[in-house]
Amino acid sequence: MPAPASPPPGHPAVRFEGVEKRYARKGAAPLQALQGVSFDIQPGEFFGLLGPNGAGKTTLISLLAGLARASAGRIEVMGHDVVSDYAAARRALGIVPQELVFDPFFSVREALRIQSGYFGLRHNEAWIDELLEALGLADKAGANMRQLSGGMKRRVLVAQALVHRPPVIVLDEPTAGVDVELRQTLWAFISRLNRAGHTVLLTTHYLEEAEALCHRIAMLKQGRVVALDRTAALLAGAAHPVLRFKTDDALPPALAAQARVTGRTVQLPAREVHGIETLLASLREAGVRVEDLEIGRADLEDVFLGLMAAQAPEAAR
Repeated sequence: MPAPASPPPGHPAVRFEGVEKRYARKGAAPLQALQGVSFDIQPGEFFGLLGPNGAGKTTLISLLAGLARASAGRIEVMGHDVVSDYAAARRALGIVPQELVFDPFFSVREALRIQSGYFGLRHNEAWIDELLEALGLADKAGANMRQLSGGMKRRVLVAQALVHRPPVIVLDEPTAGVDVELRQTLWAFISRLNRAGHTVLLTTHYLEEAEALCHRIAMLKQGRVVALDRTAALLAGAAHPVLRFKTDDALPPALAAQARVTGRTVQLPAREVHGIETLLASLREAGVRVEDLEIGRADLEDVFLGLMAAQAPEAAR
């Protein structure tokens, strides 16, 4: 696997500088989708972009890809401005979109050959074969795109994004609604590319993926960056113990207000180690029956929920 190209000296792989995006609305004030977004992604970095629905993640990626134009600010890919030098910027990007978009008239191999042609690549069969094998598509190479399952179509989207060997890979919710096998296959291959020097920008609602994969993370809220730091530093900032258990009983209001509940699983922040016994005493007093009790540490989801629960966006670090 050849090493990816490097940006010019002094340039990051991706740069967002004071990026704003406003959408005009008839009879109303413009919608401010992005407000002064600024951060760099360094070559070879695995970078996470997180935020709730409507935070501006997909808008930012659309601006990066040249599908929309920023109202203000500047965006660069490998030193190329996405507006004034859009052709070079686009060649440096491989984007896997959220939506399953495919051409129903071609086989998988034909789709990859056509995608290669878009970038002026000839004699690309060896790399196409490697992509098909790495993404578990080798036995589907001759199948028409219409015959594939949703998970297989998403694998083809990943292959199409990578067929021209872009130095920067953008994954917009790549594992939404896919099975465990595809997730493992995808992350094994993307991690391999990242180790080879490719820069990866990931948006996901699966925060455990971001915690496991990303070197640094930016969090967006209401179009602003509210956190920007190394993943380890974000986690260290919320390194309090938590109590996790399962129950079928209702929690008392005081505990319910601070609990993170997923089905039968409850997580309560203890803040300090001695607070664990206080929580257990409150549960016993309320008659809450618990199962599978464990003491753990706060994770990226705790950090994320804490930031999103804040009343107003904070300044990024």
